[in-house]
This record gives sequence, structure tokens and C-alpha cells, in this order.
Amino acid sequence: KLPMMKKLLSLMALLSAAQLARAAPPTCYSRVLSLSREITESFKELRTSKAVDSCVETLPRLYLDIHNYCVLAKLRDFVAYPRCDTVPEVNELKEKARSLYTILISYCRRDLVFLTDDCNALEIPI
Repeated sequence: KLPMMKKLLSLMALLSAAQLARAAPPTCYSRVLSLSREITESFKELRTSKAVDSCVETLPRLYLDIHNYCVLAKLRDFVAYPRCDTVPEVNELKEKARSLYTILISYCRRDLVFLTDDCNALEIPI
């Protein structure tokens, strides 16, 4: 009877741990990292798409590294870029960039550590 009780308790503990692991909210860092990767990928797809307006070629490069302090200026410049406002994909990308900027300067300001401030590194992706 006792071994069966141990197995049952072990199973309940395992299920509880699995439930907690899935229910854990994302950290500021994980949210910023995933959003920056999503934006960078969307930008790459936008640049290689043939169906999008030719003004997309004039957009500033958008390679994001959230460990680089210059990412803040890069996001500001991209959101403020005056051209391509009639292209829905660009507007969507600008909205994501604006969200990332807001998260970086407001919600995660104390949680993030910038490892570099090399602005040229954001111009040439690794």
C-alpha cells in the first residue's frame, strides 16, 4: 500500500511541476528577445518579397541586437522613417518596433543589461 502511495504522490508532484513550467509568464528579457527576433525576421522577409512596394528597398536596415545600446536609436529611426507609410506590411513592422521600444524603455528598463554600444554592429548582421 505504501509503494502505491509514493507512486501516486510522485505522479502528482510531476504533473504539478509540468503545469507550473507551462504557466510561468515570460520574463521581460525573453519577451524582448523573441520580439526582436520576430521583427528582424519580418524585416528580412519584407526585403526579399517581390510583391511589396519598391520603397521598401530604401528602408533603414533593421537588424536588432537587444544587448547593444544602439538598438534604441535604431528602433527610433526606423519608426520615424517617413517613407513607405502606405505599405501595410511596413506599418505593421513599425508598430512592432514601437512596441519593442516601449518595452525596452519602460517595462524592462531595470531588467536589461546592454553589453555594447557599437552602432556599426547593427548595420552589418553577423
